[in-house]
Amino acid sequence: MNIQIFGKKKCFDTKKAERYFKERGIKYQFVDLLDKGMSRGEFNNVKQAVGGYTNMLDEGCKDKNLMALFNYLSDEDKEEKMLEKPQLLKTPIVRNGRQATVGYKPEIWKEWE
Repeated sequence: MNIQIFGKKKCFDTKKAERYFKERGIKYQFVDLLDKGMSRGEFNNVKQAVGGYTNMLDEGCKDKNLMALFNYLSDEDKEEKMLEKPQLLKTPIVRNGRQATVGYKPEIWKEWE
């Protein structure tokens, strides 16, 4: 297994995901979205695995102005804005090769073991 966790340091679900893999002795790589962001290739792989960028969007984003702007963008600009502003992404994003989940999903991670 090659686990990558994309998350935010202050996100409780990201911390729970890290704890989930630590408790099972599974090595993972943590990437801070707000610091490093996500490459276009990683974004596209996750988008394909979860069924589109709409499943990656954090509807409860704390930045309400950014969310309002996002809602008025054209579809082709929305993905670009999500790459540019990672606070729009729901966390944690957990990748295992070509498979990925968005949010805290231990029931799916258990199938990967």
